[in-house]
Amino acid sequence: MRLRKALLFGALLVAASSATALALASRRIAAEQSAYSAPSAGRCTPATLNRSAQLPGTSLAVSPLPGSYVASPATQISLLGVPAGLLSDISVKGSQTGSHAGHLRAYSQGDGASFVPEKPFAPGETVTVHGKLKAGARTEPFAFSFVVAHEDVQLAGSASAASAGAAATPRDPDEWQHFQSAPELKAPVVDVTARSPLSAPGDLFAAPYTGPGPSGPMIFEEGGNLIWFHPLPAGEDATNLQVQQDGGQTVLTWWQGHIPPQGFGQGEEIIDNTSYQQIGHVRAGNGFLADLHEFRITPQGTALLTVFNPIACNLSSVGGPSGAAVTDSIFQEIDLATGLVRREWASLNHVSLADSYSSATGSSMAWPFDYFHMNSIDPLADGRTLISARNTSTLYELDTTTGQIVTRIGGKHSDVKLAAGAATAYQHDASTLPSGVISVFDNGGVPKVHPQSRGLILSVNPKTKTDTVIAEYEHPNPPLASASQGNIESLQDGNVFIGWGAEPYFSEFSAGGQLLYDSHMHGSYQSYRTYRFPWTGTPSEAPAIAASAAKAGAPVSVYASWNGDTRTASWQVLAGPSAQQLAPVASAARSGFETKIATPGPEPFVAVQALGPEGKVLGTSRTIAG
Repeated sequence: MRLRKALLFGALLVAASSATALALASRRIAAEQSAYSAPSAGRCTPATLNRSAQLPGTSLAVSPLPGSYVASPATQISLLGVPAGLLSDISVKGSQTGSHAGHLRAYSQGDGASFVPEKPFAPGETVTVHGKLKAGARTEPFAFSFVVAHEDVQLAGSASAASAGAAATPRDPDEWQHFQSAPELKAPVVDVTARSPLSAPGDLFAAPYTGPGPSGPMIFEEGGNLIWFHPLPAGEDATNLQVQQDGGQTVLTWWQGHIPPQGFGQGEEIIDNTSYQQIGHVRAGNGFLADLHEFRITPQGTALLTVFNPIACNLSSVGGPSGAAVTDSIFQEIDLATGLVRREWASLNHVSLADSYSSATGSSMAWPFDYFHMNSIDPLADGRTLISARNTSTLYELDTTTGQIVTRIGGKHSDVKLAAGAATAYQHDASTLPSGVISVFDNGGVPKVHPQSRGLILSVNPKTKTDTVIAEYEHPNPPLASASQGNIESLQDGNVFIGWGAEPYFSEFSAGGQLLYDSHMHGSYQSYRTYRFPWTGTPSEAPAIAASAAKAGAPVSVYASWNGDTRTASWQVLAGPSAQQLAPVASAARSGFETKIATPGPEPFVAVQALGPEGKVLGTSRTIAG
């Protein structure tokens, strides 16, 4: 009897504790909602910036961020930090749309779940989330709320119209390459002006666009010869082609989609295997389209990507119109196995509009105020994440769990003292290297702050809060001032590779600053980033062939190529009186992307075979009339 009374008393105590916690949570939500004032299309920033995503007293990090004003109408409720089995009784209610049914779906990593509503929320409404979290022997309630943003519905139409006009501009066709065997591969011409045996091994990876030929991901040799080009349909572009590891498999990834004149991407991330076969694509969650700036696959089976989200906003506090829009910079962590959003970070929740070096004057719904412009994400092993924002000229170190800004490097409110020459302007591609220093591509910007763009290696001392320049790399001739884009890559041998963005140059330097390699595309082309990677391409498609003769009865010249292949050492021509009767008649060493092979006489039918270094047949083309 005494034991039963003790258990009953304990149960009543837990119930009272839960009721108290629920009451406290309800009070917090009421306080938040009163701080919201009246949700409206003009409000886009919370009452308190840089709040934590981690709910007080729990190990649960949530998104949308409690108190946020920038949630998407199609948002999931992300609950990260505990196994899904410890979550229960999730209820979601909109102040206009009422209760929302949905499904709690677990992340494949086993550390959380997303509540996926069955219907979208209404713009401007406050959404309140309640649930329970099992902690040991107890089950505690939790609650938080956020406001749904008014999306910028005018942007899509105006961007499409402006883009269509830009696409019609005539360009010089001599800027692209021409191949007899593959006439559809109108890849940019690459001129090499400097080479050294001290440059690192590997091929070059770019994604040219804005030129006369089609846009698309492109791999080329150090000598400028094309290896692979994937031309995209008119109106589509690609950026950020690179080699990554996905579950131990080497893959090729790039962003693909539409780039409106406002300077961000609306598309998805593509994943190919080494045979150039698409094995996956990654879309942004919460109703968004993936942006072009960043895509990183992590060892945990997740991916980090950027999103640019224009929303209605009153910009009068920073000298802009009251009825305009602002572009919120977002990054998401996506569970690759399920497509669920594990976490979402939004700049408007953490950084003031007044921190921007861009002007809000003249902003509108069609041309939002791009106040932040995130362009890189680097997850660090110490529980922090480094991001770069172009239009605040600042690098931010975030607490990965809470999403809160821990350190600002540069900009109007730098937490570290910058040494002479250490300040960046409108920079891109910040990464922390294994030694702890930071590499960053410093554009110099528009308006111009530096005389030319440069690659920088910076050292930040966390104790003294100082930032000094370890090394800088500038293009010697011609000096380059890249108005946008660009990247810096630290290679395994200590060399530094730089893609100059809007200036279509690619350079490699020794650690000490010696220019080891330099090349460029012609005229109007540009590439957001360019990398150097070791690469072995094994295309699944057959080699391509073309043939011609000076006149009837004359010897035939055969043209052979194999888009994407890196193994072919030589070509062998097969010829005969019919497609079924072919024998070897000529051969030649591989010479660039396309090899021209002379045959001894007129050949009614021809085909080519790609041979490896030891003479093994790697692939055979179709047979054509000679």
